[in-house]
Amino acid sequence: MKKWILLFCTILWAATAIAQEDIRLNQVGFYPDGEKVAIILSDQAVSFAVIEDESGVVVFEGESSSPDTWSYSEETVVVADFSSLASPGTYRVSVEGLDDSWPFQVSDNVHLPVAAAAVKYYYFNRASTALEEEFAGPWARPMGHPDEEIIVHSSAATDERPEGYTFSSPKGWYDAGDFNKYIVNSGISTYTMMAAYEHFPEYYDLLTLNIPESGSGQPDLLDEIRWNLDWMITMQDPNDGGVYHKLTTKNFSGQVMPHQASANRYVVMKSTAATLNFAAVMAVASRVYQPYDPEFSAEALEAAEYAWQWANENPNVIYQQPNDIYTGEYGDNNLGDEFDWAAAELYITTGDDAYWDAFDESQTYVGFPSWQYVRPLAWISLAHHLEDLTNAANPEIITGRITHQAGQLRSEYESSAYRISMGQESWHFLWGSNAMALNHSVLLIQAYRLTMDESYLDAAQSNLDYILGRNATGYSFVTGYGSRTPMDPHHRQSSADNNTDPVPGMVVGGPHDGQQDNCSYPSNLPAKSYLDSWCSYSTNEVAINWNAALTYVSGGVDYYRSGAVETSNEEKPISERPVSVELSQNFPNPFNPTTIINYQLPQSSQVRLEVFDITGRQVAILVDGTQSAGTHSAEFDASNLASGVYLYRITVNQQVQVRMMTLVK
Repeated sequence: MKKWILLFCTILWAATAIAQEDIRLNQVGFYPDGEKVAIILSDQAVSFAVIEDESGVVVFEGESSSPDTWSYSEETVVVADFSSLASPGTYRVSVEGLDDSWPFQVSDNVHLPVAAAAVKYYYFNRASTALEEEFAGPWARPMGHPDEEIIVHSSAATDERPEGYTFSSPKGWYDAGDFNKYIVNSGISTYTMMAAYEHFPEYYDLLTLNIPESGSGQPDLLDEIRWNLDWMITMQDPNDGGVYHKLTTKNFSGQVMPHQASANRYVVMKSTAATLNFAAVMAVASRVYQPYDPEFSAEALEAAEYAWQWANENPNVIYQQPNDIYTGEYGDNNLGDEFDWAAAELYITTGDDAYWDAFDESQTYVGFPSWQYVRPLAWISLAHHLEDLTNAANPEIITGRITHQAGQLRSEYESSAYRISMGQESWHFLWGSNAMALNHSVLLIQAYRLTMDESYLDAAQSNLDYILGRNATGYSFVTGYGSRTPMDPHHRQSSADNNTDPVPGMVVGGPHDGQQDNCSYPSNLPAKSYLDSWCSYSTNEVAINWNAALTYVSGGVDYYRSGAVETSNEEKPISERPVSVELSQNFPNPFNPTTIINYQLPQSSQVRLEVFDITGRQVAILVDGTQSAGTHSAEFDASNLASGVYLYRITVNQQVQVRMMTLVK
């Protein structure tokens, strides 16, 4: 039945999308003071208008750029720039003779729902635990893979842990569309998530995700990351410090739920790449968690240094896939970047110049982060900690490496027909091309942080626009966010459950012309070779490293454009007249079917209180008008809505606050 529903939705969307395809933009929205750009398929300059979604009233008129051609989609397009439109609202772009664009919002914190969902995805991908309806809504499921008896594979056998030896290695995140857990890909994924917290703590301190650990005393983002760190630390052999490459079944499972996949799971050989990824991540974890859990911080640093010792004693143990293992390899023959990354993180955390001496400062090429090339992560961390480094490091060199690489990306963005840094070279369209676009933005955000040059932030945001709809496929590539989103991703839980909608907040891999899965694609062009189908594991799979980049970029852009907002689930007491706008947690929460939302105004103000589902779709307007100073209440009746997580947002003049609530029926 689910496949028939998906087929119906696909046909319906395809018919609608053809009408919408000529105007492409970020289907979620834009910031009042940020760049706002749409791409229009046209071989000549056109006049365009921005209209209010409901009334059709014209609020902006402009002329497009001259036409330009993007070779990787073989399209001639013009750019419609309406950046001066600053009034909050829901709009469409309109061009005479074409169907209007998908609707989009202009508001502060417009990407907050995306940033929250990008992190919540990891909760949905947890191993070794049941997902309760209170936290998972319709995506609740039984526990899968307790991983209490993991078997040592012959490739990993030692005297202390011979072949067949078993040990416990629970928790962690399922890596991608499959149910296995890989240290190498957990390296960049876990790091990028921790970097988001290190770089934007004010933002993530306030972001509550409605996970079981909410209210633990540390930010929810760190609680979620800890689930994976707790697994990673079990993958280090306590007898020598080496780290197993992966925990896996011998073959990929079928399209089943986690609790239905019961094949034996193994740890497979130790590798230098896995051990160095582990060392780098644990060094970062040591400093990030120190304020919250000093004991774990010390344990993580000890594990990092033990792994560093093993790697230096075994500097070239390349992962070789055993003959009886057929799951993902994450193989890497060039380990210089892993050594540099681990050395840099240990140097930052310990202040020991011996680690700096092990770092190859002479490498002038920064490049873009990926699981197989992690040297950029070293430069990112060094740039963030410039003021804390010893005299051994040269801050000018570190800054120069970042700004030089970001400057090239900015130039590509400025000259691009689609106004993005992504897609200027054919190799940009590789497996996981959307992560390439997002990791461009990770580098661009570093340059903005170092220089406060707004053009870097514009370029970073533009690649996020690409992900959310301004691309040659017309899709927003994040499940649940936008008007045309992936409905059949290569993600076993989403495919095997009884929900029509996939788990929200997942960024799919994106277009490239490799087509290794032999599916029937609508195009062979690199920028258009994408298929929303389970079949297409080469373009429609999801992965923890790709979502980590989405987490960093959506949160970082939202923070710099709008600042931090309160999304805590903790109920705050209502006092006498406040000195500022204050939106309280709904009560009760979870609720069924009604709940009360309290808020306070310091003075008479124009107020708008709205409710959105997890996809960003508005489901209710509770208040829209002028209200006096003091305490106010609004009742939300969700009788006609499905169980799940909802966001409610109050806008008072130009101030915005957002919170989450959970409907459980």
